[in-house]
Amino acid sequence: MLLAHLQQPASPAPQEDPGPAPALDAKDVLAATERFPWALAAPGTRHWPDGEFLDVALRAVRTAERQEYIERLEAFVEQHRARLEELLRAYGPGSKPASHGRYALIGQPETLVILERMEANPFGLRSKWEKELETVILDDLEFAWGPRIRLSR
Repeated sequence: MLLAHLQQPASPAPQEDPGPAPALDAKDVLAATERFPWALAAPGTRHWPDGEFLDVALRAVRTAERQEYIERLEAFVEQHRARLEELLRAYGPGSKPASHGRYALIGQPETLVILERMEANPFGLRSKWEKELETVILDDLEFAWGPRIRLSR
């Protein structure tokens, strides 16, 4: 047995750590979301400036998902096209629920990222959101989207 062990080839050298995944560029992600005008409100009817909501949602993207995140987001939006169109129609600008201001994120480009994260990493999104933002907006978006897992109380 010792002879058989010595005749085996040496173990391959350990792989070098590739380092952290590249950070997601919010501008690139927003540009990707703008390719789906049927899922977004017209620019003049959007309520929030781009920024903090998107930043929080992007922090919920796991390291392993970052490299191909834009492709992942595009696939999510195409897969859920009918659902996104209905969400915009039912809760977006000009709808009765939107007149109360509670669904102001619906129709915003960053909402596509938030919804994708709601489906892919709901606990991570909720955790990041609760640390930085009021949860009522996320709770309302979660209610309107109707995800598989309800994280709100």
